[in-house]
Amino acid sequence: MVRYVYWQEKDQWLGYLEEFPDYWTQGETVEDLKDHLRDLYDDLSQDRIPEVRRTAELEVG
Repeated sequence: MVRYVYWQEKDQWLGYLEEFPDYWTQGETVEDLKDHLRDLYDDLSQDRIPEVRRTAELEVG
């Protein structure tokens, strides 16, 4: 399962994957947005997009 953030602006739904906050996509409906997010995840996780920034957790202390 992959977490994502989404919101509506006017007539479009915008969103991004939590692990890749620099890469946004959009859809006409929430379901359309989810399809675009799945495609984006495939591209990002298979290194089809160069120089991808990622988020991670660092254990300290």
